[in-house]
Amino acid sequence: MPDLWMPGATRLDVGDHAPTDGGPAKAIAHITWDDNGTAAKPIPLEPYENLVGYFGRNDAGKKAAPHILWDPFVGRFTQFVPADSRSKSLADSAGGTRTNRAGSVVIQIETLFFPYCQWNGKTYARLVDTPCKGWPELLAWVRSWGVPDTWPMGRPTNFNSNRSEAIWASKGGWYAHAHVPENDHQDPGSWPAFDASQEDDMPTPRDLWAYKGTDVPYDAYAYLLDSNRRIIALSTQVAALSATVGTLADKLGEDVDTAEVVAAVKAAIAAAVVKVDVTVDDLTPGA
Repeated sequence: MPDLWMPGATRLDVGDHAPTDGGPAKAIAHITWDDNGTAAKPIPLEPYENLVGYFGRNDAGKKAAPHILWDPFVGRFTQFVPADSRSKSLADSAGGTRTNRAGSVVIQIETLFFPYCQWNGKTYARLVDTPCKGWPELLAWVRSWGVPDTWPMGRPTNFNSNRSEAIWASKGGWYAHAHVPENDHQDPGSWPAFDASQEDDMPTPRDLWAYKGTDVPYDAYAYLLDSNRRIIALSTQVAALSATVGTLADKLGEDVDTAEVVAAVKAAIAAAVVKVDVTVDDLTPGA
């Protein structure tokens, strides 16, 4: 039989063990998301010990304790319930679809992370950008419980929700919290690959630009599109300015009023100027 307690993890048993219902083996990927940073205002990572204390010793935290708390920066683990018990990290409505018990195991991993956290002087926008220390050991233990290396609803690459009760009920593998029925959380946003050959399969277009901070009501992709539209408008106006200057140049040999020429040039320049101010502090499209 596989190890009920992950080898190398600190054991802090919160009790309240209960069996699962059986069925396809699952693992659930969470992030603690205990704070909200932004690219403009990153926030220091919450100390690991604080999360251990919350899940392991706080009465409210115990009721939501996962199987494993993982520190991907250092490679530390703390386990709160054995693998063959359900944990209560997922919402599970009475009379609805089973979540915490829906499998031969439903191993839940809370990862110490939130977008734009700072650790050792560096800012991390995505979980996959962290050192992900301990991931091979965690994956090996989860595999030992029969959880297949697959994401039935797709490997998470953003903070969008994608839920299907039919897939959840019928397929084993890894699920993001954003995939689980009856839940409204959107984490983890990204997750390390099962092997090195998959490390480059994380999409880089729009979905990776979709993170929204608490004080930014739109995503970075929309901002880039808006900036591009403004640049196109600037190019058009510069072309118009060039034409105006060319017309004035043709008149240089004629008897023209110098003040009139100067006024025309100033007017053309004023019409062509477009403010394009891309900073991390002012990200309002159209500003």
